[in-house]
Amino acid sequence: MTAIGGVSVGGRNSPKVMGIINVSPESFYKGSIRTSDQEIAAAAKEMQQAGAHIIDIGAMSTAPYLETIIPVEEEIKRLNSAIKAVKGACSLPVSADTPRAKAASEAIAAGADAINDVTGLKYDNKMAGVIAKAGVPVIIGAYSKAAATGRIAGTIKALKESIALARKAGIADSNMIIDPSIGFFRKEGKNPFFTKMSDMPWYTRDIEVLHELHKLATLKKPVCVSASRKSFMGHLLDLKTEDRLAPSLVCEAVAVLNGASIIRTHNVKETVQALTILQLLML
Repeated sequence: MTAIGGVSVGGRNSPKVMGIINVSPESFYKGSIRTSDQEIAAAAKEMQQAGAHIIDIGAMSTAPYLETIIPVEEEIKRLNSAIKAVKGACSLPVSADTPRAKAASEAIAAGADAINDVTGLKYDNKMAGVIAKAGVPVIIGAYSKAAATGRIAGTIKALKESIALARKAGIADSNMIIDPSIGFFRKEGKNPFFTKMSDMPWYTRDIEVLHELHKLATLKKPVCVSASRKSFMGHLLDLKTEDRLAPSLVCEAVAVLNGASIIRTHNVKETVQALTILQLLML
């Protein structure tokens, strides 16, 4: 059974809500940014009260369309301070969102219960070893350094490669969670954290992934989906990030119906409410 800090995910467990706290001022959704310890602690308390099960802390944005790379020392400083603030304010387990092994190692030492790597252990070749040694769960994002198809087959292929890397490093299958990386397959980008594709528009790819999410069941791993306020909604509906709550909730509900075990979201209260009603309707 897969668990993050005692919170069981996957299998017959109910879907879990992972609240996002970004401590990176460069993040794409400004409403998720908290930079002071007081703001971070307050956000963590609010998320726990609203029903979140896990908190995901990001200290460096990986949005493909932004130039956001910061020195790893700055990322570590931000992560460690935020983890301490969250752990001191609530009892929820914490995931550290980073593609860099040094930042992951320091986050684990600071108390992180899991690592969330959108590059699926492929950006930093030391990442798998760090996670294996620590014995913590990892959220493996679909990612390819080589150009890939945006079809669901390309997502599955990328995830299979990462699962193989994880196993080779000694990461237990029970510590693997997969993420189709909505928003991270693009024709072009401004950082190395996205997968290059050109066979379809990026917004079409994201819709297709949500529609065919059930096909990830062949990989036999819990699935984490982060569609919250993503840019495909903005493109399709001409909406700014602050106006994307309603389509976010619809996408999250569809993800759960199609097999998602974790919903990573900026909108904890609303997502918890939506998924609660969804579960009641499915009884």
